[in-house]
Amino acid sequence: MSKYRRGSHTTTRLTCHIVWVTKYRYQVLQGDIQVSCRNLLIQDCDSLEIEILKGVVSKDHVHMHIEYPAKLSISEILKQLKGTSSRLLQKEFPALKKRYWGQHLWATGYGAWSTGNITDEMVQDYLEHHRRPTDDSQDNFLLE
Repeated sequence: MSKYRRGSHTTTRLTCHIVWVTKYRYQVLQGDIQVSCRNLLIQDCDSLEIEILKGVVSKDHVHMHIEYPAKLSISEILKQLKGTSSRLLQKEFPALKKRYWGQHLWATGYGAWSTGNITDEMVQDYLEHHRRPTDDSQDNFLLE
């Protein structure tokens, strides 16, 4: 059974697959840097109340499947994760600061794909069901 986040007026389960790469795709996430990057991302996610469902720190990119609170947007999450990890990794490893003289460890942008347990077809069927008027309801307005 899946876990839901419950608030006083909400029930959510927002999941997303996110990917971002190092600037110029340099393969700098190796050894101690890779371990430190992993630890920083885990700490940052904990502070943001983000659950990492699965994640991989590769030599030149990071993949994460996360479950996050509704109060955060994906862009805010990536801004926090990329900004904090870049700053702290360059502070801890001077070789990175020298290589990325502009202090930008990560490339601009990211990839994000929503995930979940329902398909587009299931949503369409659900909406089609509500499209049909019932005896005791008013006419429904379509948003097409």
